[in-house]
Amino acid sequence: MILPIVAYGEPVLRKKAKEINKEFPNLSVLITNMWETMYNAHGVGLAAPQVGLPIRLFLVDTTPFSDDEDLSPEEQKSLNGFKKVFINAKILEEDGEAWDFNEGCLSIPDVREDVKRKAQITIEYQDENFETYTETYEGLLARVIQHEYDHIEGILFTDKLSSLKKRLLKSRLDKISKGKIKVDYKMRFPNAKKTR
Repeated sequence: MILPIVAYGEPVLRKKAKEINKEFPNLSVLITNMWETMYNAHGVGLAAPQVGLPIRLFLVDTTPFSDDEDLSPEEQKSLNGFKKVFINAKILEEDGEAWDFNEGCLSIPDVREDVKRKAQITIEYQDENFETYTETYEGLLARVIQHEYDHIEGILFTDKLSSLKKRLLKSRLDKISKGKIKVDYKMRFPNAKKTR
């Protein structure tokens, strides 16, 4: 089932999400619905807060990036078929040179900006079977995971922009929160005027 993606301005996007355990109700159904929702919106990642749930769950499928000709063959290979569920994730370390990359977000449609992030991360997480892993990722893979991880920490990519960029984006972000934007996927807007 395709779920509505919550838009910029929705309070759940600003909450630090809570850990969950195996008893979380209908978790496998939620994960299936999140994959369907993400693919329907042509995303490469989706976090539970983006579908209105303040829980530490996000998923990533970087396969669409593997066709990018600007990437090295090694990076293309690492992105192709990378599909994972991250539960109760905790970034243990961020390393390497910070680099800029143009990011967007399904909760903030039609806004793309360069964001600086560290090149490498080490993350501890559980998969959908609650097996625990500690893994290190780098490059674009690390970036996608950092972006989704920020969502479970109540952080949006626009928070990482300069104050000038934030001021320039303010009216566009206000329009998004009011639903004054056209999107080709299901969304929920916090400040949209209710129509009868």
